[in-house]
Amino acid sequence: MLLIITPRLQLRELTPADAPLVLALLNDPDFIRNVADRGIRTLEAASDYLLRGPLLSYAEHGIGLWCVERREDGQPVGMCGLIRRAGLADVDVGYVMLPAWRGLSYASEAATACVQYGLHSLHLPRVVAYINPDNTASARVLCKAGLHACGHTMLPDAKTPVLLFSSDAPATPAAQS
Repeated sequence: MLLIITPRLQLRELTPADAPLVLALLNDPDFIRNVADRGIRTLEAASDYLLRGPLLSYAEHGIGLWCVERREDGQPVGMCGLIRRAGLADVDVGYVMLPAWRGLSYASEAATACVQYGLHSLHLPRVVAYINPDNTASARVLCKAGLHACGHTMLPDAKTPVLLFSSDAPATPAAQS
């Protein structure tokens, strides 16, 4: 089972016992506004989400969203991980923290660890992220994690553009010509 350790956090694979955490995270108004409303409203639906989402991703790709816990006491504070999405060439980093644990740099610490794991342990050519262009808090997290804004892009089946971040070095003015 995967375990990523940072100075304050540990990231581990989610299990069916994490359904209450998932239910809380996916129903947070900030998650719904900035990511999506997944329609997960019950513990049973959260368990199904885990089975068809992260747990299936571990089996198929060896990566997925992981539980983020504080090392000092094992307290779950959110989810963060690497996601391989159908129809997209790159693996992206995603994260969400419970409201009580925001503003403590846990998202930045977890996202940085995931980006580094993807680049150095999995030898991915790059790691990307897609965010709502209005989500300035996520933009700060991604910059701290070593990603750079690359402009707007459209995801498959999306109606509005998202802002793309990438671990690739930003283009220099001479290279943009």
